[in-house]
Order: sequence, then C-alpha cells, then structure tokens
Amino acid sequence: MTRREFMLRSAVYGSSLWMLLNTPRPRALRAAQETARREVLSEAEWKTVEAITGRIIPTDHEPGAIEANCVNFIDKALAHEDAKMKPLYKKGLAGLDAVSKRRFAKPFVDLSSAQQDEILAALESGKAAGWPRGDATAGEFFTTVREHTLIGFLADPKYGGNRDYVGWKVVGYPGGGHHLGGYSPAQLIGKEKIKTAWGEEV
Repeated sequence: MTRREFMLRSAVYGSSLWMLLNTPRPRALRAAQETARREVLSEAEWKTVEAITGRIIPTDHEPGAIEANCVNFIDKALAHEDAKMKPLYKKGLAGLDAVSKRRFAKPFVDLSSAQQDEILAALESGKAAGWPRGDATAGEFFTTVREHTLIGFLADPKYGGNRDYVGWKVVGYPGGGHHLGGYSPAQLIGKEKIKTAWGEEV
C-alpha cells in the first residue's frame, strides 16, 4: 500500500479518525495562529513526540510528519481541546523511554530508525517489556499519538500541522475553498484545471 492509500484509508475508513479530523478546534486554531512556541510539551517531550510522528509517517521521496510539523499540531491540541489527553502523553512518553532503555539502553530519540520502529511495534501490540503499570496502556498511548499524527498531517494548516500543505500534496487533495460552488463538469472529468490552496493548478 502506498502512503497516499494509507492516508486516505485511515481517514475515510477510520470512523474515529474521520470524526476527529472534522472536529472544530477554535482554541487550538487561535493558539496555532498566534505562536509556534511550545505550550504543553517540554523541549525533551517535543523532540520525543516529533520522533514518534516521524516513524508513523516517515520521510521518504515525499515529506513526512516531521516536515508537516505534526508535533506542533499535537502541542496545540493538548494545550486546548485535547487537554484531557495530557496525562496520557506524560505517562506514555515516560513509558516509551522506559521501554527503550530496557531494550536498547538508550532513550527513544537516540535510537536508530529501525530500533524506534521496533519499540513502536511493541507498544502497538501491547507487548512492550518495561512499560510501567498504571492506567495508561502502551497500546492506548500509541493509538492516540498515531491518530494525532494523522490529523496533524491531513488537517487544515491553520491548526498548526500540515505545514506548507505537505499532507494535502501527498494525498492529492487540492484544499478547501478552492472550488466555491462545486467543481465544474469540465473539472470533474479532468478537462479543466483545479487551482490548489497553495496556488498551483492540477
């Protein structure tokens, strides 16, 4: 499956992700427009979350989550509409490093890409040796970060992610507001160009 197919299937067929992707976030929107500074995540947490997003949507011949600045979207979401998820992130990031140090004797950010993938796969499966006992499970933490990463990659850039429209470019979405009144018949069949949100014609 190509990355484009993965993104589209995740957004279209994942009902919870689709709902989250279309949930208004006025406070996070305002915060993202006012500043790019960290609001919730510490510097170390920011780097760790950024590293996680970079393995969920890695950079290859196309930009990934790091280029899209998904970590900024997550920080603004946690500071506002998704504030109830802050404890999960705090416990989850500590748990992630505990698992990483037990398996490779290093924090997550210092691991190779292959090692990071191994740790995240263990979290997703719920079989992460070294994960601390408590309310937050490894699987819940991974699922939450994955959903936030996908939303940050695909949501409107005004929310702090999808920097330079890289997510929309990857999936081939020209952006909202470009077709006021709907597509023309000629655009629908590809005889006329559609102007994208970033000024190109496709």
